[in-house]
Amino acid sequence: MVLYRWTAPGLMALTLAFGLPSYAEPADGSHAAWGQATLTGFASLPAQTFVSASEPSGSALGTEPVNGVPVPFADQPVQGFSGIVRNLDGSFDVLSDNGYGSQANSADFVLRIQRIMPSFESKTVDVVGGLNLTDPAGHVAWPLTRPDRVLTGSDFDPESMVKLGDGSYWMGDEFGPYLLHFDRAGRLLAPPVPLDGVYSPQSAARLGVTPNLGNSRGFEGVAVSRDGRYLYPMLEGTVTGDTPGTLRINQFDTRANAYTSRRWTYPLESPDHSAADFVAVGRDRFAVIERDGLQGEAAQFKRIYLIDLSGTKTMVADLLNIADPLRLGGSEAVFRFPFFTIEAVIQLDDRTLGVLNDNNFPSSSGRTPGLPDNNEFITIRLSHKL
Repeated sequence: MVLYRWTAPGLMALTLAFGLPSYAEPADGSHAAWGQATLTGFASLPAQTFVSASEPSGSALGTEPVNGVPVPFADQPVQGFSGIVRNLDGSFDVLSDNGYGSQANSADFVLRIQRIMPSFESKTVDVVGGLNLTDPAGHVAWPLTRPDRVLTGSDFDPESMVKLGDGSYWMGDEFGPYLLHFDRAGRLLAPPVPLDGVYSPQSAARLGVTPNLGNSRGFEGVAVSRDGRYLYPMLEGTVTGDTPGTLRINQFDTRANAYTSRRWTYPLESPDHSAADFVAVGRDRFAVIERDGLQGEAAQFKRIYLIDLSGTKTMVADLLNIADPLRLGGSEAVFRFPFFTIEAVIQLDDRTLGVLNDNNFPSSSGRTPGLPDNNEFITIRLSHKL
């Protein structure tokens, strides 16, 4: 077993191979951190944005308004951005969340990639296209919700996405947890790839085994190597038996369509936190969103860390303390990104990150109590180069 020490406070050790992690807290409690990040762009997509001429959705949400929004909906909502990739034309593909928070209430939510174009000059986001996720070739062996094999939020919970040079998408799912490979038209290319020995409540129930991963704690983040060969899926929650507050990172070989023997652990600042996205920003270097489960004024911890596989962990942005000298995000000199779920980060240049929230439409109200959150797309300039 090879161990590498973290330099961040309380977090502790990085483990190669499949041994259990060991921990060693820094004696001086030191915390590596960069200076305050600065807001350089703000754009927002209204919460009540729907896919034109699509299908009704939200029938399992009841009949009473949620955060003032009448339910169900006549069309599919454009909501819940949980993954993002940049296209050559300046647009972005974003992954809508699985639906309305659970497998039980999301059978009429169609899984979809949305194509968006932010305008930071007008502070708006346009939806310029998108595609539904489907399984026409029958790669999923168990029954799907719909006979036409259009995938829904009761079939999978894709929470992370990367795009390869051939235009295909790899996604990380929470119901397995599975890795899913789709072509450029959103068609599943192969059977879902499980993570050996790890079972969410959904896959455990289908397989008749005991779950060892909490609900909604699967692959919230998936990074990809610069050459596209390796994926690095990170679990959002701790596997039963692992040290509390540690998250497994595995390596997956896209050429072999199989996991390799390499595995690391990401140590959270607190076992109560979760990691909400995981993206490569260089060779063996990654950006991680780590957050608490609070929103609005109650939110206390929403941060982005830079880690590398040699063992360092450095805070590069506190999303509750972003300098806003130009008042791009409001009337205050400090901008807060106080959402319950902040689930997408992308590197735009060597000092700029884009960050998006999953608004859990219509449920989350982190910006204004009692009103559904918009989908916000911000850009922040870091104090150092990545």
